[in-house]
Amino acid sequence: MPKNLPFVDIVIVGSGASGGACAWKLSESGAKVVLLEQGDWFDQNDYPGDTNDWEIKQKNSFHFNPNIRNLSNDYEILDKNSDIHPLMYNAVGGSTHHWTAHTPRFHPSDFRVNSLDGVAFDWPISYWDLEKYYDLNDIMMGCSGINGDPANPPRSERPMPPLPLGEDGKKIAEAADRLGWHWWPSDSYQASEDYKGRVGWNNHGTFASKKQWQSVASTDVTYIKPAIENGLEVRTNCAVQNISVDNAGKLTGVIYVDNRGNQFFQEAGKVILACNGIGTPRILLNSKSKIFPDGLANSSGLVGKNLMFHPYASVNGYFNEDVNYSLGPLANIIIVQEFYETDPNRNFVRGYSFQMARSNGPAHTALGTGNINNVIWGKEHHNEFKRRFKKSLGMAIISEDLPELHNRVEIDESKTDKNGIPLPKIFYKTSLNTRNLLNHGMKSAEKLLLEAGSYEVNHNPLLQTAGWHLMGTAKMGEDPIHSVVNSNCETHDVENLYIIDGSVFTTSAAVNPTPTIQAIALRTADIILRS
Repeated sequence: MPKNLPFVDIVIVGSGASGGACAWKLSESGAKVVLLEQGDWFDQNDYPGDTNDWEIKQKNSFHFNPNIRNLSNDYEILDKNSDIHPLMYNAVGGSTHHWTAHTPRFHPSDFRVNSLDGVAFDWPISYWDLEKYYDLNDIMMGCSGINGDPANPPRSERPMPPLPLGEDGKKIAEAADRLGWHWWPSDSYQASEDYKGRVGWNNHGTFASKKQWQSVASTDVTYIKPAIENGLEVRTNCAVQNISVDNAGKLTGVIYVDNRGNQFFQEAGKVILACNGIGTPRILLNSKSKIFPDGLANSSGLVGKNLMFHPYASVNGYFNEDVNYSLGPLANIIIVQEFYETDPNRNFVRGYSFQMARSNGPAHTALGTGNINNVIWGKEHHNEFKRRFKKSLGMAIISEDLPELHNRVEIDESKTDKNGIPLPKIFYKTSLNTRNLLNHGMKSAEKLLLEAGSYEVNHNPLLQTAGWHLMGTAKMGEDPIHSVVNSNCETHDVENLYIIDGSVFTTSAAVNPTPTIQAIALRTADIILRS
């Protein structure tokens, strides 16, 4: 039997982008808030950039995929039936320790794709419902950027100027200008100057040192430490097994286990899930009871359904001159949104963004060279390496991913993690619309790179490891039959149970989701405080 713990007002499960933001906002009220995190506090000395083998660590102990990284706080994701393998990171701050911090906002049209384009569903909220929370989050996380982007509505000034384009960024920008294509300096939660105790970017290099990573916002620093000063209690190494309800279906709290195997029941007035588009449905589907035999808050049958990623393709261009890979941020340089909205003349709906990415370090270049034109190790490989190292630029195509019921998260009752909690199993197949969209994006990216002076390009039609954005598995909507949470992010089935991560996304847009996730989390906290 679990040990009963004294009642608290609110339990938040997960301390990443959404959980950290929500915890800070709620902690300002004086409420008793407990934040449960499966991982531990992150040691910034664990960033790989200060070591000579940083590229090897990126492919092993600091890999995107928890199945490869296999740290003690990770759990396996059964993803053999998925075209894309997800990124997750369990620590205080979550996956904000493992991101490039590229942070564009959704467009107003992204909330109205059914009304505008006749596909998927409209959100029950709009861009304007989130605008002031976007602004607040930019201040808390520290946004580097510049106003005036014609692809987006006018907005308040960023706290910091944009990160520098660099000579390679200018090369792409000038090529886009010659083609008459939209581009803009990327919004970034990497500080371009010293900001709230964080060290500003200062030619550290893409992965050169811990200082570079310290300039990148993570919610343990930006939100959770200030929240602790307000009275937030953080409990680490706590894996939530299920959410408890009584025989009438009323929320009572959560059951979790610590890293010593001790089980606890934390009674709470409200529970807020912030565990991402895989972790959240995993908890809900594991929280079965007589009144909820198919999983908690799942009367619609949609918990775990409509899993969306942002499928990525990429095109690399090779140049005769040096375009030094190590100067500047990895990917927070330029965003191109020329092909963002639906065009009826194309064979797909919705659209995509490009973001420029700098080239790889020596080890990754060497490995990649071995895959080009069947080059083999030896003298031929050395010559090819010299032609390519520090001489490539990439364009990543980030596609809007429309919701489909067959893309889903399920529970495998036969396989469990170290705590005995059944593991998530994901099923995901790239749609024809996405494939057509990415093919168009690769042709556009190739055109841009050739215009910039590239003498050769190669394509990766789908980045299998780019499962960075997890969305859609606890859909937001006003109709309980067709959604899991309402516009306030409270579940239709269980009063006082909220979901604030990317699970609630109705559609995915074609930009990185984190600022929108955090704006939703801050808005939900405000709604809770007013209730």
